[in-house]
Amino acid sequence: MKLLINISDQGSEPLYLQIVRQVSAQILTGSLPQGEMLPSIRELARRERISVITVQKAYEELTRQNLIVVRRAKGFFVADLTNRSKASLARSHCKDALEKPVRDSLSEGLDLDTILAIVKEIHDEANISPNQKESE
Repeated sequence: MKLLINISDQGSEPLYLQIVRQVSAQILTGSLPQGEMLPSIRELARRERISVITVQKAYEELTRQNLIVVRRAKGFFVADLTNRSKASLARSHCKDALEKPVRDSLSEGLDLDTILAIVKEIHDEANISPNQKESE
């Protein structure tokens, strides 16, 4: 199983949402291929030293988002998604994540051009390779 996640109890993001976010990203980028078996709820909970209930909640959310499927008596698997549905899900996740900050920024007086410039700045910073960061 190729599932790699990094759970931290130091931030404000709930543990189950960290799992959802990281598994979702790996599915949408193809790091977790279609049909890949995920660790069982108990196995992932033991590996990450978190509650079984936390993992169950994350898997339920991933199932609700149609990213994983349950095969009775076999386990959890990455759903068969087309590239178009992956792109659609990624767009939906992005929109959901940006909606509140954009609305807050607009209510605080920022205009669309400023918000777009900030988004471009974040994009550019995220696309800097580790080698480029070291040379700065």
